[in-house]
Amino acid sequence: MKNDLYILGIETSCDETAVAIVKNGTKIFSNVVASQIESHKRFGGVVPEIASRHHVEQMTIVLEEAFNQAELTWENIDAIAVTEGPGLVGALLVGVNTAKALAFAKQKPLIGVHHIAGHIYANRLENEFEFPLLALIVSGGHTELVLMREHGSYEVIGETRDDAAGEAYDKVARMLELPYPGGPHIDCLASQGEETISFPRAWLENDSYDFSFSGLKSAVINKVHNARQRGEHIEKVDIAASFQASVIDVLTKKTKRAADEYRVKQVIVAGGVAANKGLRASLEKQFSGTNISLLIPSIHLCTDNAAMIAAAGTIAYEQGKRSDLKLNANPSLLLR
Repeated sequence: MKNDLYILGIETSCDETAVAIVKNGTKIFSNVVASQIESHKRFGGVVPEIASRHHVEQMTIVLEEAFNQAELTWENIDAIAVTEGPGLVGALLVGVNTAKALAFAKQKPLIGVHHIAGHIYANRLENEFEFPLLALIVSGGHTELVLMREHGSYEVIGETRDDAAGEAYDKVARMLELPYPGGPHIDCLASQGEETISFPRAWLENDSYDFSFSGLKSAVINKVHNARQRGEHIEKVDIAASFQASVIDVLTKKTKRAADEYRVKQVIVAGGVAANKGLRASLEKQFSGTNISLLIPSIHLCTDNAAMIAAAGTIAYEQGKRSDLKLNANPSLLLR
């Protein structure tokens, strides 16, 4: 009798074409990612039409490579998990339609997965969860605090009201004439500079766990723009350090306050901005010496990948959740 569960994951929500095979939701057998950064760099951001086209071109190649690396065949696969949303609708459609075609042709169960659930479960590929836990999701399109009382249960207690943290990073990087993607470059510069400028912190209402980075982004852009108009020298490292200090201060303190209020056992960090060295160091310092354990995934699991989709899909499969061939891309899918 077969006891192990092998899930094939497919992720195409933005500009990475990814396929992975994961065993029992925790062991990665393959995790192949075809990045499109070079294609979008000249535009300073992701162009949806180009992203979709690249997914079509790369999907078969990435799928084949995932099986080659895993040294498995379709006979080993128990189900197919795919990102159904949120994300760029054209990009999502490539992954969803690929998954549906494979599910039909190979007669495998199909599981639609929320992209953010995938980022959360990237942590389980390296560590086991302890409930209740609090997840801080920080990426280009999302900044959220999610309370989980058990596997597959998501309660959003805080979210961004305007720009997500990663989006603010990219826009500030563009103003500073840094290459795309801007987040890693801001992080690098920030480590070389000092917080010489007091940029605003949007704490919002006293009891709110929501986030807002639009005002901070505007403050940084105005500071740089005004300095250039006056012909003043702009110290990019200090701008970056001051901007990053404001973002990290809000993220860290709101996460700690929520963790204490909800008495969680664990805090996990997820999303592309989880790779930020400044944020990782701040959170580690904040939770050091407390009875709350902090999980931050390895850098390669912070950015979009398919192993995280397979990991989240494993939980959904074990809970009896299935999708039919009517599954469609949902760019505004809510986390429930």
